[in-house]
Amino acid sequence: MFISSLTLQNFRNYTKSDFSFDQGTTVIVGPNTIGKTNILEAIFMLACAKSFRAEKDLEMIKFGAEVGRMMGEIGIGNVLTGEEKLKLEIVLTPGKRYLVNGVPKRQIDFMGNLRAVVFEPTDLELVTDSPSLRRKYLDFVLIQVDREYRRALLSYEKGMRQRNRLLERIRDEGLTLGQLHFWNELLVKNGRVLTLKRKEFINYVNHEPQLFGRLQVIYDESEISQERLLKYQNQEIACAQTLVGPHRDDFKFEIRNPLFDRKLAQSKQFENARDISLFGSRGEQRLAILWLKMSELEFVTEKCGERPLLLFDDIFSELDENHRKQIMEVIHKQQTIITTTDLDHVGKDFLGKVKVIELK
Repeated sequence: MFISSLTLQNFRNYTKSDFSFDQGTTVIVGPNTIGKTNILEAIFMLACAKSFRAEKDLEMIKFGAEVGRMMGEIGIGNVLTGEEKLKLEIVLTPGKRYLVNGVPKRQIDFMGNLRAVVFEPTDLELVTDSPSLRRKYLDFVLIQVDREYRRALLSYEKGMRQRNRLLERIRDEGLTLGQLHFWNELLVKNGRVLTLKRKEFINYVNHEPQLFGRLQVIYDESEISQERLLKYQNQEIACAQTLVGPHRDDFKFEIRNPLFDRKLAQSKQFENARDISLFGSRGEQRLAILWLKMSELEFVTEKCGERPLLLFDDIFSELDENHRKQIMEVIHKQQTIITTTDLDHVGKDFLGKVKVIELK
C-alpha cells in the first residue's frame, strides 16, 4: 500500500497544491511554519478520517474559504507488477464528506482504505498528558485495522451522548429511570467490544520482542457493566454524565529496574517498576514512545497483511544516534514520508536513495 499523489485545496495554508511521492521514501524539507506537517496531517486524515492535530474540522479549512478538500491516489500492490488504485477524498465543510473513487461513503466505510503510522514530536505527550490523548491514540490505531471496532466506537459515542442528555432530563425534568435501560444495554454491548480490542493491542505491545527490555504498558480499564452503571446511577444523574466505561480508560508506561530479574517481567505488572510519567527521565519517555510506535507498526502489518505508510514529522533532531539508527532500520520496509527542517538531520548517505521535495 502506498500513496502516489496528494492534492490539497483550501487546506490549512494551501490554496491549491499537488504533491507526488516515491513508492519508497520521500523527504519533505523546508523551514518551520511552511506547511510540512499539514501534508502529513492530510495523509493521516485519508487513513483515519480524523486529524491527529485538530479538534474541529473548521480549523483545517484555509482562512477565508468555505470548503476544504484533500484527495489522494492510493496504490495497492507494486507499480512494477500492476496495482489496484483508489482515489480517496475528504471534503471539509461544517461537516465532512467522504468519497472513494468519487462515490460517497459513510465514515465507517471510508476508514481503513489507507493505513498510516505517524511519529511526531508531540508524541511525548502520550506519556505525560491527559488520558483522553491516550484513548484517542488507541482509537487511531484500531479504527484503521478493525471494522468491528469502528462500528462499536461510533455506536458507543453516539449512545453516550444520548444517554447523557437523558440523564440531564431525568435530573431536571423528572423523567423515569426506566428509559435508561436501552442506552445502558447499548453502552455495555459496544463498550465491551472496545475494551476487548484495546486489551488485544496492548497485550500485543507487551509481547513484542523487547528492543529495550524493561518497558511495559499497563492498561487501566474502566469496566462497563449493568452492575456498575446501577452502582453509579445516582452520581451520574446528579452530574448528567456517564461515569464508567471505555471513555474513561487510560494506560501508562512502566519501566523496570535494570537489575531486576527478567523472569518477573512476565507478570501482569512489573514489581519494583516506575511509572515513567512521574519518575522517568525524558530519555526514558522518548524510548517508551519509540517502542510503542514500532509495536504499532508491526501490529497494523500483522492485522492487515501489508505494511502501513510510515510518517515521520521532524523527529530526527529529537533522537540520539542510537535511536535514529533503530528507526533507519525499518524505514525501507514500507513507504515512508519524512519531514525535516534540515537534510543533515536525515543523513547525507541516506539522501541519495530517496526523493526530496523542497518547500520554499
